[in-house]
Amino acid sequence: MSMQQLLLMGAGHAHAFVLEAFAKQPEPSIAITVVSDSPLAAYSGSVPAWLAGECTLRKTQIDMEALCQRANARLILSPANTINTQKHYVALANGERVNFDVASVNIGSTLTSPHQLGENLPKLLAMRPLSSLHQRWQALQNDISHLPSGGAQRVVGVGGGAAGCETLMSVLAQLRKQRPDIDWQGHLLSASNALLPDAGHVPRWLMRRALSQAGITVHVEQRGETLIEGGVTTQNGKRIDADIVLWATGAVGHPWLAGTGLPLDQHGFIRVDHSLKVSDQPNMFAAGDCAAFTPALPNAGVYAVRMGPHLADNLRRACHGEPLLPWQPPKRVLALIGTGDGHAIASRGGFGVSGKWVWQWKKRIDARFIARFNPPFEG
Repeated sequence: MSMQQLLLMGAGHAHAFVLEAFAKQPEPSIAITVVSDSPLAAYSGSVPAWLAGECTLRKTQIDMEALCQRANARLILSPANTINTQKHYVALANGERVNFDVASVNIGSTLTSPHQLGENLPKLLAMRPLSSLHQRWQALQNDISHLPSGGAQRVVGVGGGAAGCETLMSVLAQLRKQRPDIDWQGHLLSASNALLPDAGHVPRWLMRRALSQAGITVHVEQRGETLIEGGVTTQNGKRIDADIVLWATGAVGHPWLAGTGLPLDQHGFIRVDHSLKVSDQPNMFAAGDCAAFTPALPNAGVYAVRMGPHLADNLRRACHGEPLLPWQPPKRVLALIGTGDGHAIASRGGFGVSGKWVWQWKKRIDARFIARFNPPFEG
C-alpha cells in the first residue's frame, strides 16, 4: 500500500488522543499532518480555574507542537478555511494547500453573536471560540483596570447551562479580586425555565444555591438577544441593565464549514454516523463540538474526550481500508462544575454533591489530563 496522508484539522481534545495513539503505535505507511491556529491548545475543563485567577493560562494548555513531534506528525500553524471533498485537499488561511487520503475535523464550536443596536454598548466577552478566549479576556481585564474607583458594575451572563453558570461565577470571582473597590453585581439570563437543563433536581438546586451565594440574580425564561446602550434586551423585550455581558449560549459551527459541501445540521455542525465518519463522505471524520451525532449530544468536552481513542482506532482502520467500528456514547457523564469560590458541584444524572473536596478533585483530574499530553511523556 502507498503512503497514506492523514490530515487532522484542529487541535481539539479528540485529536490529542489520536496523536497519542500514533505516537505509541507508529504507522510507517501513514504520514500525519495537523493544521491548527496555535501550537498550544486550551483544555476546556481548566478554563474556569484560569478565569477565576487560580492558575496561569499555560497550565490550561496542551503543547500540540510537542505532541506532534512525539507522533512524528507535521504541524502547520494555519487554520483550514475550505475543504474540497472531491479532490481531497484543504486550503489553509496562509494560502497553502494540503492533500489528504483520510481527514478528521476537530475544531470545536463558536457562538452566534448577539445583535448590537446603538452606541455605548456593554463590553462583550464571548466564551467561544475557545482558542482566542485569552485575547478577549485580557482585553476586558485591561478595560476594567482603567475603571474609576467606587461605583457599581453589572455583569450579565447569558446562558443557563453549565458553561454559562461556571463562567459567570469564575469571572466575578476574579473581578472582585482585581478591583475590590468596585461593587460587582451579577445577573444570569437563562432561556429555559431551569438552570442546567440536562441535569437532575439536586444538581440544579446546588447550582441555584451557589449562584445565590455568589450574589447573582437569576432570570429564567429570558433569552438574551440584543446589546443596547447600557444593557441587553430579551426575546420578550425586557431590558436588563449591564456594563459587561458574558455570552455563553447559541453554540454553532464555524461559518466557513457552510462552503465546504459537508453535510451540516441546522446549527452548522458536521453530521456524522456512529463510526464518527462524516455522513455520505468516505474517509472524512469529525469529532467533538463540531460533530452532529444522532441522537444529539450536549456540547461538552467530556464527549470529545470519550470519542478520542475510538476516533484514533477508526482513522487507523480507514487508512488501511479496514471496516470501521461503531462508537457508543455514554448514557450518563460526570460533570464537575466550579463555582468560583474554591468549591465545585459534581453532577451525574440525578446525583449531585458540592464542596471544596469536589473542586480539589476536579483540579487533580484536569491536571492529570493536561499532563498526559505534555512533556515529559511517559512510555
